[in-house]
Amino acid sequence: MSVEISPYLNFDGRCAKAFRFYAQVFGGTIEGIMTFGESPMAGQVPPEWHDRVMHARLVVRGQALMGSDSFPGQHETPRGIAVSLVIDDLAEAERIFNALAENGTVTMPFEETFWAAGFGMLVDRFGTPWLINCERGA
Repeated sequence: MSVEISPYLNFDGRCAKAFRFYAQVFGGTIEGIMTFGESPMAGQVPPEWHDRVMHARLVVRGQALMGSDSFPGQHETPRGIAVSLVIDDLAEAERIFNALAENGTVTMPFEETFWAAGFGMLVDRFGTPWLINCERGA
């Protein structure tokens, strides 16, 4: 048996832009972005939904990050959850932290802690909370 746990992010109309940004930051590959207008459901949803993303999938080193746009008027800000990245290279962890932090909000600067060579917390420009960790000895 195999189990894959993949974060699924929701956006308020900016999923495609966010996933292109994440692909650039993480060096991943977007395996697909389908809008409601491109789907078989196109005729069943209002025209203002057609440019919204129904499903997106980004693969980074064999791991998937998925997402979509919320239905108009139903988006909620993420609460009580963050996407955690464990990166084994301190310079790369700091680069990714800084890239995600640009035009976002840093809630804990990236720095050495008692458990990590580098750790930081932020909410990126798209509203996604992130924890970036580079463990000691990595």
